[in-house]
Amino acid sequence: MSFFMKLFLIIVAPFLFLNCASTGSGNPIYIRANQAGFLPNDFKTAVVFSESPIQKKDFSVVQTVSNRVVLSDKFFDTTYSYDKFKYCYTINFSGLKTPGIYKINVDGNYSYPFKISSTVYNSIVDSLMLFFREQRCGPTNPILHAPCHLSDVARLEGDKDHPGGVDVTGGWHDASDYIKFLSTTAYTTYMLIFSYEFDKTKFGFDNNKNGVPDVLEEAKIGLDWLLRCNYSKYKLVTQVQDLRDHAVGWRMPENDTLQYDRVGLVGIGKNQIGLYAAVMALASKVWTERFSKTDFAKRCLDAAENLYSIRNQVANIDTSTLGFYQDNAYWGKLALGAIELYNVTQKFNYFNDAITYGDSAGSDYWWSYGNINSLADYRIAQVVPRFSKYIYNNLLSFNARMDTSLFREGLPYSWGTTNTFLGVALQAVLYKNLTGSTQFDSLADFQRDYVLGRNAWGLSFIYNIGSKFPEHIHSQVAYFHNGYLPGALVAGPAPEDILKNYKIEKENHEYDFFNTSSVKYYDDNGNYITNEPTISSNATAVFVYGYYSNR
Repeated sequence: MSFFMKLFLIIVAPFLFLNCASTGSGNPIYIRANQAGFLPNDFKTAVVFSESPIQKKDFSVVQTVSNRVVLSDKFFDTTYSYDKFKYCYTINFSGLKTPGIYKINVDGNYSYPFKISSTVYNSIVDSLMLFFREQRCGPTNPILHAPCHLSDVARLEGDKDHPGGVDVTGGWHDASDYIKFLSTTAYTTYMLIFSYEFDKTKFGFDNNKNGVPDVLEEAKIGLDWLLRCNYSKYKLVTQVQDLRDHAVGWRMPENDTLQYDRVGLVGIGKNQIGLYAAVMALASKVWTERFSKTDFAKRCLDAAENLYSIRNQVANIDTSTLGFYQDNAYWGKLALGAIELYNVTQKFNYFNDAITYGDSAGSDYWWSYGNINSLADYRIAQVVPRFSKYIYNNLLSFNARMDTSLFREGLPYSWGTTNTFLGVALQAVLYKNLTGSTQFDSLADFQRDYVLGRNAWGLSFIYNIGSKFPEHIHSQVAYFHNGYLPGALVAGPAPEDILKNYKIEKENHEYDFFNTSSVKYYDDNGNYITNEPTISSNATAVFVYGYYSNR
C-alpha cells in the first residue's frame, strides 16, 4: 500500500462510518445493534453513543421497505461511557415482534438493517459450517482449494522407537496456517457431536441431503484424523508441522512447498487424554445410536479406554506443541473424559472419577480452547445435579462484569475475544437446559449480539453476515480468493497489552476511530491477533447460533 493511500485512510477513517451517523444534527450519533437480527420474542436492544450530548432522546424503528415507523419510544441517560464517547445510551425495542426488515432511527441517524424472523439464525449456522469445509486437509472434499498434504507426515519427533512417518492425512487446518493440532481438533469434533446430541432437531439439519446430519458429517473428518493420530496404542501425534510453516510465505495449501516435509510431534498429557477420551466415547455412543456403526463405535471406544487407562502414567500437561494452545489445567478435561466414558459404558469407576476430577476442577470463570470445565459440569450435572453450581458460579461472575459495561461484555478482552464471549453464552445455555432458569438469558443474548454488531466498531465478526463484516481476514485461502471466506468467525478486538508485544504492520485504519488505548480491532489480513479465524471458535459459534435456530 502506498504512503498516500495509508495517509488517506488515517485521515478519512472516522468518516467512513457516516452511513450509520448522519451529519444532519451536526452531532454524529452511532447506533450499534445485532445486524443479523432477532427472534420475534427476543430481548432486543441497541447501543447509541456520541461525543456530544444528544438533546432529543427518542428513537423509532422503521420498516425498511415502506419507511413506515412501527415503534417509537424514548431512551434515557446512563452512567456508561466509552472512551471519548461520553454520551452513551441503550434502547430497548423488545416490543417489536412482527417479522420483517427494520432499521433504527435516532435524530436522522440510522442503524444497519436487521431482520426479525423465527429462522434468522439458520443461515448463520449454515455459513459457519462452510468454514470447516474450507479448512479441510487431505482427500476430504474441501472447498475453495484442492486436496492438499496428501502425505502427512514424513517423520515423527518425540518417539525414538518410531522415527519414521505415519499416516495422519486429513483433518482440518487449525487456522490461517496449515498446521494441525490434536487439542483444537478434539475440541472442535467434540462440540460438533455434542451439539447434535444436545438437540437432534436443531442440529440434525442435512443441507446436502445425503442422509447424514451435517454436523456429524463434518465431525467424521475430525474423528478419522484423531484416530490416525493414535498411531500406537498408548501414543498420540499432537501436532502436524512445525514453525517452518510460518516462514515460507503465503500460498494455497495444495501449493505448499513443504508438503512432503511435514513433521508429526509426539506427546501426551492428562489434558489431552481427557479431551481425547471424551470425544471418542461420545462418538462411540452417537455412531452406535444414530448409524448402528458398531465396528467404528468400538474402535472409538477402544481408543478412549486405552488412553484413559494410562492417565496416571503421563505428565499433567503436555508440552509437545511448541507453545501453541498450551493448557494450564487438566482436571476439567479428565472429568469430561470420565463422564463420557461412563455415559457409554455405565462403568462406575468412570463415574467416580468424573465426580473426583470435576470437584477438583471447580469453576474456571472463563472460556477458551483450554478452559471448558462447564462442559464436564454440564454432563455430570445430568446425573448429579449439584454440579450445575459450578456453571452458576461462572455465570454470576460474567453477569457482574456485564453490568459494568456499555456493550455488556461478560469477560475481559483477550486473544480470541469472540470465542470467549460466545463461550459465556454457551454456558448460559447449558445452565438453562439443566435448571430451566431464565436468569441468564439476557447475558447470553448480549454476547450473541455483540459478535453480530452490538459492539463499538459496528461490525459483525462473521464473514458475510450482516451489513458490515471483516473484509481482510487473516487467511491464506481468503487472500487468494479476494477476501472470500464464508462463515469465518474472526478473533475480534484484543487488548493493547497483547497487541503491543507483536510487530504487526497495520495497513487498514478504517476502525481506528473506535479503538481505545486499551482495546483495538484491525481488519487487516496481516493481523493474526484480531482477524484470524480458527476451527475451535467456529465450533463454539455453531453451538450458540444453532441453539437460537429453528429447524
